[in-house]
Order: sequence, then structure tokens, then C-alpha cells
Amino acid sequence: MPFHLKNFSKPALLASLLLLTSAVMAQDGTIYPLEAPAEPNAILLGTGGVENQPASETWFKQWGDPMARNITTATLTPFLPEPGKANGAAVIVAPGGGFSWLSMGNEGWEVAEALAKQGIAAFVLKYRLNPTPPALEDFSAWMNRPRPTPAPTSDSSQVANPPRPPQRDLSNQLEDAEAAYAMIVDRAEEWGVDTDRIGMIGFSAGAGLTMHSTLHSKTMKLAFIGPIYGGMGPVEVPENAPPMFNVIASDDFLFLGKTGVIESWYKAGKPVEFHLYQNGGHGFGLGNPNRTSNRWFDAFIYWLEVNKFLAKK
Repeated sequence: MPFHLKNFSKPALLASLLLLTSAVMAQDGTIYPLEAPAEPNAILLGTGGVENQPASETWFKQWGDPMARNITTATLTPFLPEPGKANGAAVIVAPGGGFSWLSMGNEGWEVAEALAKQGIAAFVLKYRLNPTPPALEDFSAWMNRPRPTPAPTSDSSQVANPPRPPQRDLSNQLEDAEAAYAMIVDRAEEWGVDTDRIGMIGFSAGAGLTMHSTLHSKTMKLAFIGPIYGGMGPVEVPENAPPMFNVIASDDFLFLGKTGVIESWYKAGKPVEFHLYQNGGHGFGLGNPNRTSNRWFDAFIYWLEVNKFLAKK
């Protein structure tokens, strides 16, 4: 059964999240082992496994948030509005984590619950990931390895036309997103979804998957997209590209003065709204204390409203 907020005043999943968050609030980014939380409402997508996967799915906690890695079985978890409040809109929520882990709480369940409170049926996509070291200590060392930090450039041509990164193999992740979309369409009547108003938002790598689905899927007909602190490089915009709501903070390492994807959408004549916030860093989810980026969700809901995606039919 999907989550209904009315019947889920203390949802098992979210209650576990709150307990886990309050139990040990690691403020230094230390990675802690975590027992896999119950996911009673997760629906198997049946998209297969992951080749050369050395370990089974495991969970950990960082910054107080539950995260999953070595995911080989994709699932979709519905968060449905209270009866009578649903407006028919639906959103696939794709958490981030560099395609190596998923920030399930900060960028998944919490966002889905917030959407459901607005009358929007939300669906958290737990998609398959690239393999990571089986042992937590090895994974922690890999996570904390030194990384070069690219410096902002004063060359305007490089800012306007940054080099495109090599294309990742996102075939597994795209298949998972397509299966999630197909399931929502198939069960639209049951879940109170208007199939003409199914959108997708994603965070970091999830923003990348949202964009990849928009650019490359042959089966998904997304009504709108919301890449949240994703890559900002230029893209080839398809003729059927949906309206885009894009968010990033100026102190995010993915920004670096680049607005290529915004310019691509604009030049293609597609509706686009872009919010560049003064601060927020990367991975802020619904928000962190004292950051200007904390208001992005309110702006997103207003954008959906103005564009009539929330109008009941």
C-alpha cells in the first residue's frame, strides 16, 4: 500500500528516519553503519540487477541522513496526499549521490512528504547504483579521498562554452526511471494521477538522471522537470522538452558560473525558470539553517501553480 498522509501520522519509514536522525547527529561528516530501515511500501520495479556487483545493498548515515549504496534492485515508494486533497499532479523524486549512493532521507522521503502535503502524488525512485567497496571502512576512505577542486575561470568563452564531460553509462538508471513512469501511468486511476501532469525532480546525480531521462527516454512524456543542484553544462534540447525549473547555489561546486543548460532551454524556446541562490552549497535538500536556498521549494510549488500543473481537472 502507498503512503497516505492521513493514515501515516507517524509513518514507519519517516518515524525511523526521525529516530535515526536524532540518535546520532554527526556534524563532521563521519560515516556510520546503519541497519536498513523498513520500506513496507516500496514496490519492486523488476528492472534487473547490476553486473559485477561485489556486495549486497547496505545503508549508512552521514550528516544525520540515511543513505543507501550498492543498490541492485530498483523500487518505487508512493507518498500520496490525504484523500480529498489530491490535485492530480504527480512527481517522480530522484535522490542524488553520484550514482554510487542515494540520500534517501534528505533528497527522497522528506521531499516526497512535502509534495504530498501540497496535494501532489510523489514517488521516490530508488534506482540502481554503481558498485562501491563492500566494507564500510573502505567505502568511507573512498568517499573521503582527496579530490581536485576546479577553480572558477575568468575566461568568458570557457564559462559560456564549458567542455562537456564524458557521457556516463546510465542505461540501468534510465531503465529504472522509465519503469517508474510506466508504473505510475498504469496505476494512475488507483493513485489519483493525471497522466498529463507527471513530472520529475532530482537532486545532484538525481538531477542528472532527470535531465538524462528528458533528453534520451523514448517512453517518458514528462510534463515538467526540476533539476535541483545538477550539472549546468549545455545540452541538446529535444523538440518535446518540457518546462524546466532549475535551482543551484552560487557556492555549489557544480555551478562555477556556468548556465549552459539554462541557455540551451531558452534558445530552444522552452519555458525555463532559474534560481541562483547566494548560498546553500551542495546537497541542501529542502534546506539547511540560514541559507537563502531554503525557499526553493516554495518557489517550485508557486511555479507549478502558475503554470497550472496543480489545477484539479
